[in-house]
Amino acid sequence: MQATPQTIQQLIQRFNQGHLAEAEQQAKALIAHNPREFILHHVLSLALDQQQKYAEAVTSYQSAIQLKPNMPDLYFNLAIALTQINQLEEAETAYRQAIKVQPNFFEAHGNLGTLLQRQGKLDEAIQSYQNGLRINPQDARAYFNLGTVLRDKGLLDEAVNHYQQAITLFPNYTDAYNNLGETYRDQGNMPDAVLQYQEALTRNPQHAHANYNMAEFLYLAKRYAEAIPYFEQSQLDDWQERILYCLYKDSQFDAFKQKRDALIKQAPHTSPFLATLSTHYSINFKEEDPYTFCKNGLDFVYHRAIPELAEGSPLLKALLHDIHHADIAERKQARLTNGKQSAGNLFKRPEASFRELSALIKRAFSDYSQHFANADCALITAFPDTLEFTSSWYVKMQQGGHLNAHIHEIGWISGAVYLAMPQTEDEREGAFEYGTHGDEYPQLHSDFPTAYIKPKVGDIVLFPSSLFHRTIPFNAQEERICVAFDLKPKADLSNARSNY
Repeated sequence: MQATPQTIQQLIQRFNQGHLAEAEQQAKALIAHNPREFILHHVLSLALDQQQKYAEAVTSYQSAIQLKPNMPDLYFNLAIALTQINQLEEAETAYRQAIKVQPNFFEAHGNLGTLLQRQGKLDEAIQSYQNGLRINPQDARAYFNLGTVLRDKGLLDEAVNHYQQAITLFPNYTDAYNNLGETYRDQGNMPDAVLQYQEALTRNPQHAHANYNMAEFLYLAKRYAEAIPYFEQSQLDDWQERILYCLYKDSQFDAFKQKRDALIKQAPHTSPFLATLSTHYSINFKEEDPYTFCKNGLDFVYHRAIPELAEGSPLLKALLHDIHHADIAERKQARLTNGKQSAGNLFKRPEASFRELSALIKRAFSDYSQHFANADCALITAFPDTLEFTSSWYVKMQQGGHLNAHIHEIGWISGAVYLAMPQTEDEREGAFEYGTHGDEYPQLHSDFPTAYIKPKVGDIVLFPSSLFHRTIPFNAQEERICVAFDLKPKADLSNARSNY
């Protein structure tokens, strides 16, 4: 079959009309007899791409590039397809090649920045976004992306400025209003945070994250009935568990039980947050807990020393130096007394010490899963093959410091590594306490089990994210410094939220 102008026109027409499968088959048939005809490879690439056949599209784009190596759009589209199949280094190379062919390709600079940010290369991502803005200073998306990476670095004031610039350029930028609100929240400025969520919802009442954030504000303000409709509208992440939380905190026990039992039947028992709620209810009412994520969570706390963090070790010194001297903003934390908490995601920062620590923690998570390998609960039987950090932060406490009992709703496994511990006569002072009650959940009695660990410098403590935990107040003058974190299945990260 020869590729005549008429057959090529028919192919293009099929593609433009959305008959992608037919265009794919016709392009392949024509390529078999006309392997050097560029337009055939190009149309095939686009047809495969739009059918989400990304691996095949990659091969097809590469064939087209061999025929015309100076078309920047081909490298750009190739990079997008490579990203879809998680070949991130190859995608980075393709974006850079697009920019080499066309230096003013600001969309390629922007997409490269997003890719670098995804890989944790925050400084390179910032540079790439800035390169794009020098070419097109009216690009609202680039300002928005810069805001997200600056927030990841904990540079909250700069993030605010860039989100505001994005809104100036595009006044209906609902994502920018929402993220600006989240950044104000991180700064402890809830009035302005709520105003930004409302701005987003005025423009798009269905905006999932803005609805969720409004609901979260309302339930933290103990306005539980008002929060529920926003969670329902969001349909985001753990919205059903959050509704259960509102019902339970509002002592609507019958409604809670009815909804809990229905939810338990709908999905595997793999929600730590639902495990917390179900366990508390079951203990409160002295019933068997029907949720099997981790019924006896206190038995799954793991405490070990990390040899690389022994007293006086180079890594310990580097971590303490970076915590005290790196330019990291603070995040307001209502549960924390006489202490400071970092903003952003610590393990996304460029400092080598934090990256080395994250690798050691991942090693410990592997040890954790092996240690409990024979346990018969969903925490272990459904233990993810790949875990990624959803959040990480340091907490520095001074004399009188403590952290009230809480859970990490969005984790799977949570934990902390201890870099400095006060010397106390009382073994409990400054200890890590864990148990089945906290956050002012309604108690019908006080028979809720607890236990504690007094960590040493260089220790790691890992525990199911469903467990309540707190820091017991201490009176010593030395600082207490730890790096805390949450890990959850990698597949869940597309909508993962920061949890502090």
